[in-house]
Amino acid sequence: MFNFLLRVILFMLGLVFAASLAVAVLLLGALWALRYGWARLSGKPVTPWVMRFHPGQGFDRFRAAAQPAEPSAADVANARARGESVRSPVVLGDAGDVTDVRARPAAPRPE
Repeated sequence: MFNFLLRVILFMLGLVFAASLAVAVLLLGALWALRYGWARLSGKPVTPWVMRFHPGQGFDRFRAAAQPAEPSAADVANARARGESVRSPVVLGDAGDVTDVRARPAAPRPE
């Protein structure tokens, strides 16, 4: 008996869902017809409802976000006054001062 009641309840819920979808589609159709009628009445061209989408826009937005902002003139002046690089807070110096690193030949790449 419980299975039968569960099936009836689920069937009724499905009918309610289908009816709500039908009402939504009918309201959208009525709104579209009203818009079409108003455009015809006012003599304006009927433009379709479209969503403009450029696939590369999303990539461009994230690519631009990944690039750091350019330093301002004040950042450049402050970094030069402290003797640092504009890009990093490492003090600029002569490369000949490095004594704890030995140059090694590059290892061949495995293919």
